[in-house]
Amino acid sequence: MRMRTGLLAATILAAPVAAHAQLFAPPAYSPTAGVYIGAGAGINYMLDSKDNGIKIQHENPGWVGVLSVGYGFGNGFRLEVEGSARSNDARRVRGTGFTGNTEGETRTYAAMFNVLYELPITIPFARPYIGGGIGYAFQHTDINGNTGPGNVGPGRFRVDDQSGNFAYQGIAGLAIPIASVPGLSLTAEYRFFGTLAQDQRATFAGRGIQHDYQNLNHSVLAGLRYSFGQRAVAQAAPEAAPPPATARTYLVFFDWNRADLTDRARQIIGEAASAAPRVQSTRIEVAGHADRSGTPAYNQGLSQRRANTVAAELVSRGVSREMISISAFGETRPLVPTADGVREPQNRRVEIVLR
Repeated sequence: MRMRTGLLAATILAAPVAAHAQLFAPPAYSPTAGVYIGAGAGINYMLDSKDNGIKIQHENPGWVGVLSVGYGFGNGFRLEVEGSARSNDARRVRGTGFTGNTEGETRTYAAMFNVLYELPITIPFARPYIGGGIGYAFQHTDINGNTGPGNVGPGRFRVDDQSGNFAYQGIAGLAIPIASVPGLSLTAEYRFFGTLAQDQRATFAGRGIQHDYQNLNHSVLAGLRYSFGQRAVAQAAPEAAPPPATARTYLVFFDWNRADLTDRARQIIGEAASAAPRVQSTRIEVAGHADRSGTPAYNQGLSQRRANTVAAELVSRGVSREMISISAFGETRPLVPTADGVREPQNRRVEIVLR
């Protein structure tokens, strides 16, 4: 109970801390790049387990803790491995014609492989992400109780077993970067975690039975994530540069309805990244555009994705994210004016301007 109370307090206290951190966060949060580590703790709601005419109810909330190591590709996608632990006390056992209180707990330990995607939207100063994972979970159950007053023998219910099975989870969260510590973010997450039925031995009324334990959980966590890639970019020492030159513009072109980079596009971005310190650039403007072959709303989003992709590539090449301003104009500023619906290669572009 003391641990559960502490976790609840930590989760509640994280909210005002996160709000305070927003005051110091940068106006845009770049996707995670490079190796990172994370940790989180919170509350766990374990659903009832029903099998063989018996329902086991749990005391909610319990607790959950998570540790992870991962890698961000700088384009929103992340891969990570994770270890977690969950625990919920047993509360009551029910069956046909009987009910009884129980004591003890169910603990679950899991190793998971997760795939996550940081959504290309900002809720201000926070970056939402979604994902899922698969892995293996080991469950240990130690609960016992009586199904009625005085039933010490035939009315006794007992589960003392351990088993393992395939595990899966869905994840939705928010990351709030702390500008004063580059690479560090506060996180808030919801997870649905489950396993295939865990075959566990139980005794009831003096006879042995098999109970397929249904291990399904809702979890809410608060935590921290530290990205070594973002830290390295923030600490990169500026190169010695010659006297400043005039502003330079680089054009990066895209295939139709695509936001990924060609080899030629990466070469141009590399040239812009190399030129930035030489011209003593203090601001890099990245503006996305689209042709008129789609709807205005779709083209607006497509131009935004193209601009985000180019900005992420600049960051991966050593440009500080704080120098980059991103904008998207959809089909409103064509390089070559066309009629609606025309696929014009020169309008599918991102302009990089070194100021």
